Amino acid sequence: MVMAVIFIFSSTPSSDLPSYGFWDTLVKKGGHMIGYGLLSVSYMYGLKDRNNKAWLAWLLSLLYAASDEYHQSFTPGRTPSPVDVIFFDGIGASVGLGLIRIWSKRHEWFSWL
Repeated sequence: MVMAVIFIFSSTPSSDLPSYGFWDTLVKKGGHMIGYGLLSVSYMYGLKDRNNKAWLAWLLSLLYAASDEYHQSFTPGRTPSPVDVIFFDGIGASVGLGLIRIWSKRHEWFSWL
């Protein structure tokens, strides 16, 4: 589901994207971080029975981010950005995994971590 939402947003031509004025960069790059944070947590859940699941969840998130940036190259007005993958998506995935790790130590129902 998270991958589908990311795909839909990246399929939107630039002319159809809203502008947030002064906050535009913050909102859009923040969206990258939130989306890939959620994706990494989703991968973590899916990999619950594997060792090194956090590392693998982070790597899978970055691979999807790279493929999504390539996909954007076919969307009118959009361009792929390695900076988005390495910086915004990678940090978002790391923060998502870090937050879920902290949360799991306080709530027992996260036994899948």
